[in-house]
Amino acid sequence: MNRPIESPRQPLPPFSRDSAVRKVRMAEDAWNSRDPKRVSLAYTPDSRWRNRNAFVQGRDQIVELLQAKWVRELDYRLIKELWAYDGNRIAVRFAYEWHDGAGNWVRSYGNENWEFDAWGFMATRHASINDVAIASSDRKFHWTLGTRPEDIRG
Repeated sequence: MNRPIESPRQPLPPFSRDSAVRKVRMAEDAWNSRDPKRVSLAYTPDSRWRNRNAFVQGRDQIVELLQAKWVRELDYRLIKELWAYDGNRIAVRFAYEWHDGAGNWVRSYGNENWEFDAWGFMATRHASINDVAIASSDRKFHWTLGTRPEDIRG
C-alpha cells in the first residue's frame, strides 16, 4: 500500500477512545460545513460508500452525492456520536434535521460504520438512515448553520 499524496489525517488508527471521539467530531464539523469538497477530502481517493440506497466510489462520486443531498436537504444540522471503536474502525450514531423546499421538516437518524486506512483516511463508509417527519416546533437543533457549538451536547 503506497503512502497517499496528502498528509496523514490525524488522528491515526489504531484509535483510543479520545482519538475516536476527535475523529467523529472532525467528521461532524466537516459535514456541518455542507462543503462537499471539504467532506470528500477525509476519504481515500477510491473510498467506497453505501449511503441509504446509493452506492458510490471515489471522491468525485462522493462530491456529486453530497451536492445533490444539500440541494434537497436545506438548513442541515447534524450531531454525530461515537458508538464503538476498535483498531481502524469506528461506529457512529447520528441525527440531523433539515427541511425540503416546501418547508417540511425532517429528522434523520442513523448509524455509520467506518473503516480507515493507516494514514487516517476513511476507506469505507456504510450508512443506514431513517427519516421522521417533524413539525417545525419539534426541532431540536437550532444553532446557527455551521459547526455545532461546544456547549450543545451530542
